[in-house]
Amino acid sequence: MSKRKLNRRQKWRIEKIQQEREARARKRAEGAEHVLEEGDLGPEQTGLVIANYGTQVLVESSSDPELRQRCHMRANIDTLVTGDRVAWRPAFGERSGGTGVVGARLERQSELQRPDRYGDLKTVAANIDRILIVIAPYPEPFANAIDRYLVAAETTGIHPLLVLNKIDRIDDSNRAALEDLLAPYPGLGYPVLRLSTKTGEGLPGLLETLAQGTSVFVGQSGVGKSSLVNALLPEAGARTGELSQATQKGTHTTTAAELFHLPTGGDLIDSPGIREFGLWHMSEADLLEGFVEFRPFIGHCRFRDCRHQGEPGCAINEALARGEISERRMNSFIHLRNSLQEE
Repeated sequence: MSKRKLNRRQKWRIEKIQQEREARARKRAEGAEHVLEEGDLGPEQTGLVIANYGTQVLVESSSDPELRQRCHMRANIDTLVTGDRVAWRPAFGERSGGTGVVGARLERQSELQRPDRYGDLKTVAANIDRILIVIAPYPEPFANAIDRYLVAAETTGIHPLLVLNKIDRIDDSNRAALEDLLAPYPGLGYPVLRLSTKTGEGLPGLLETLAQGTSVFVGQSGVGKSSLVNALLPEAGARTGELSQATQKGTHTTTAAELFHLPTGGDLIDSPGIREFGLWHMSEADLLEGFVEFRPFIGHCRFRDCRHQGEPGCAINEALARGEISERRMNSFIHLRNSLQEE
């Protein structure tokens, strides 16, 4: 489905409503801070945002993981997301209601962003070390969709890898197609983990990978992201959705990003289901850079405005002819470039 086109008046109206909402939220937060600062706040310390509830965030103390509090945010703070590191003051005393105050956001090492419904980039998680792109035999995965996620991950500077979930649903009718689909990626530096939450196969290897820093699952709805969280952290209580029997597409079940500590080490952020990772905010140059095997040949074409579609002296087409770039990935690039221009 194409993006909805908004006229100037509609855009102005939406912006005005959003500004009014933000002003009201800011006023409420300022009033809460004034009450709390009368003596109900402890000394400043560092913490980690483990959930976001819109006007408030849930913060965990860096020095005492048992200390977790909902917090107001000072009016001068940019939007906080799960994974942000912050300076905050915990609350104590009856008047506080157990609600602390975040005074500052510390520098982010990385951001996971996606376009919102209006095409503006929105950060959905911060300080991520690894993006795990989850696919499954059903809903059927496609190379273009996988490559969208890979390109989006490459532009963030966050290392991606692929997770083939629900391998218990692989049979003679889909095995060859799945193997053909995944064959190029390990050679490009994208490992493929194969696992099943139903049988437990592959879960130890996944836990070993997740123990190294902070990770986030992305992928179509229905591929089992929340089921993976439940398998790794049964106490998390993440909701799972059943695949629609009619469409074999998933229902969106996770409503807000939440960070979980894994017992074997590492952190996991469970993010809302994303059916498709839009790339319309990217330039064609960014898209080209997002294909890692293209990078050695970028800038070596005879013509500066080369479209890489049969022009003489095209370094990328020459690499394609030598087998250094696969035809399928080249087709995927052209498809994504065309869809980017349409968007």
